[in-house]
Amino acid sequence: MTPAVQDNDKKPISGVFEDSSPLLGHQQALKRRAKQDGFLFFRGLLEREEILELRRSILSVLLKHELLSKSEALLEGVADCAAVNRIPAEEIHANGVGVGFDIYEEVQKLEGFHALAQHPALINLYETLFAKEVFPHPRNIARLMLPHPDKKPTPSHQDFLHIQGSTTTWSAWIPLGDVPRELGGLAVLRGSHEEGLLGVTHNPGAGGLESILCGMDYEWLSTDYQMGDVLTFHSHTVHKSLPSQSRDNVRLSCDFRYQPADEPIEPASLLPHGPFEWRDLYRGWDRDDLQFYWKEQTFDLTEFDESIRWQKEKIC
Repeated sequence: MTPAVQDNDKKPISGVFEDSSPLLGHQQALKRRAKQDGFLFFRGLLEREEILELRRSILSVLLKHELLSKSEALLEGVADCAAVNRIPAEEIHANGVGVGFDIYEEVQKLEGFHALAQHPALINLYETLFAKEVFPHPRNIARLMLPHPDKKPTPSHQDFLHIQGSTTTWSAWIPLGDVPRELGGLAVLRGSHEEGLLGVTHNPGAGGLESILCGMDYEWLSTDYQMGDVLTFHSHTVHKSLPSQSRDNVRLSCDFRYQPADEPIEPASLLPHGPFEWRDLYRGWDRDDLQFYWKEQTFDLTEFDESIRWQKEKIC
């Protein structure tokens, strides 16, 4: 029997994130907030101009495939809705990134996309948080959420089910442009990491799995994101995307993941996100330090455990 998802998921967003930027120079205070809330939010951690350049590159891919309005400025990210609506729904949902693999491969080939994951400000953040050497996963994810009529928001979930490896892995969600709530940014269930691994049920949104929030009295938080903001959270922290109310705007974002370098990792985290080969993605890059940088490291590799997705399945 399919378990019922409880009303906690339907609770409104009742608060906004507190900016943790002042804590970056105070390691113990930063770690206390991370332990208490299960997430950290930083307003303007990255330079807007750096994000703007990557935004331009990704939108140029969409323009090349005639999915953007030619009557609007490129950086506005306004979709050609007629063209978007012709995309089959199964393609929109196939890999959880909003576009088909042909378009997604071109984004994955962008050197600037992968370079952002190793931005000094991000590495410094996780070195402070972990108090040890940081390993940035190479399996970086871009999301190009088009205003397709069949698009569904990502349901409440925990990243550990998809990543596995070290539970100390933290995800960074970075909007590639201003993302007010009506455009469908991320919301976080503050403190939910304390519950450990939750049971799940099927959901047609990205990822396909929804956490079962049984009688959990936690608060949903979000914000109006600005270009340069960074939201990061523990692999057990429940989070979800908000539904977009925009009729024609594209929402661009990326997911990067980080863990202490001496902790276990699941081998898929070292592979490209999608059915691609690293050598194909790297072709034409200038920076050697972004390529196969994990080859010199020794990891404790774990085996992906499909069963943990269902071992806690239950009726609330």
